[in-house]
Formats: sequence, C-alpha cells, structure tokens
Amino acid sequence: MKFLVDAHLPRKLVAQFKALGHDALHTLDLPKANRTPDADIVAQADADERVVVSKDADFVHAHTATGHPARVLVVATGNISNVELLALFARSDRAIAVAFATCSLVELRRDALVLRGPATGVPP
Repeated sequence: MKFLVDAHLPRKLVAQFKALGHDALHTLDLPKANRTPDADIVAQADADERVVVSKDADFVHAHTATGHPARVLVVATGNISNVELLALFARSDRAIAVAFATCSLVELRRDALVLRGPATGVPP
C-alpha cells in the first residue's frame, strides 16, 4: 500500500511502513513540509493513490463530504506514546490492508479497526 502520513504523526511511522513493505511519505517529505495545506495533502494523496494517515478529523470530514481524499486512515487512539503507536501499526498492518480492500475510511483504535466508508475502487 501507499501512505501519506500527516504532520500530527511521527516521521518514524514512515520508516515502519517501509519496513513492512509499503511505500510511505510524511508531510515533511513534501515541498512545504509540515506547512503543507490540507488541500495540497489531499491532492498529492489522490494523485499518488495514497492513503492519508492522520489524527486530524478535517480529513474525515472532507472525505465524507467530497470523497477526497479517496482513502483515509484516521488514528483514534487518544494519547499514546510513539512506541505504543508503532507497535499498534505493526500489529494492525495486515488488517489495515484487508480493510482498505472494502472500505475507503478506516479508523484505527487501540483495540479495533472500525470500517466507516465504502470502497472507492482504488486498489490497496
């Protein structure tokens, strides 16, 4: 899968995704880095067929209202250490890929994945 990790999440998550065999970018990798406007993040993710990974509910609202970004993985863990977050993603990697085969909006919680949107036809 291809991911674009938002500024609210650690850059180490990109390294984790890559170690798991995924293609991943962080907003720090974009020309405007963490000052990249949400609209530019959405455009980049959709152009590259990436899942936006964020804690920011604005991406959820935009997806629900407009269908863009095409796919969103919202991190809904509350306060969590980076070590715990990375471990959660490692444990959930396969389930996330399976979820995006049928859904366009997935919520990652500490204890479950919540599938919240229909598939958009974009392959995982």
